[in-house]
Amino acid sequence: MKMIGLIGGMSWESTVVYYQLLNRLARQRLGGLHSARLLLWSFDFAEIEAHQAAGDWDSATNCMLDAARSLEEGGAECIVICTNTMHKMAAEVQGAVKIPLIHIADATATAIKAAGVQRPLLLGTRFTMEQDFYKGHLKNQHGISVLIPDDAERTSVHDIIYQELCQGEIKPASKQRYLDIVSNAADAGADSVIFGCTEVGLLIATADLDLPAFDTTELHAIAALDFALA
Repeated sequence: MKMIGLIGGMSWESTVVYYQLLNRLARQRLGGLHSARLLLWSFDFAEIEAHQAAGDWDSATNCMLDAARSLEEGGAECIVICTNTMHKMAAEVQGAVKIPLIHIADATATAIKAAGVQRPLLLGTRFTMEQDFYKGHLKNQHGISVLIPDDAERTSVHDIIYQELCQGEIKPASKQRYLDIVSNAADAGADSVIFGCTEVGLLIATADLDLPAFDTTELHAIAALDFALA
């Protein structure tokens, strides 16, 4: 089994899910006492969030490059960025190391194509929903065009992620808000939902929705373990 290098802590609430998923998947596939071979670099998310809020993406990128290089030097054989938003600098991270980056949008696109849907709603941080690094990757690399919520809904989705989910708070009212946003999108023609932030699955589950849903955290973990066991 290859060593998986995780860049996590953004937030640690979802990094825990990656750790659990990867180890459970390894046990399911290999049996017995097997678990995943992992190296974890975990940020103090307050530092990363400050760069994000200030629009200081150069500093955020430098942090990510240091993490990736450290994981490679430590023996990692692939890089997994445990957050959708920080795939904004995926190309720079890949360019800084010789080992492959397992891109979260590629793993998601594979599942979307297999499901045969065409108009997924993207739920994530404002950065992911509004900037082109994630939507553009899906469109340019995979021919998938996404829908995003309206401005007020994007504010709700973003604020719930940072003010609640990243801080371990799960509120029924926030879950209902997300479900209402999905319902509105379905009325507007969305035929599926992308959990485009690794914290979204902490609040809503695929079973909560009438539409097909793609939990990027789970799909990313599966893709990483597929690589590790190939």
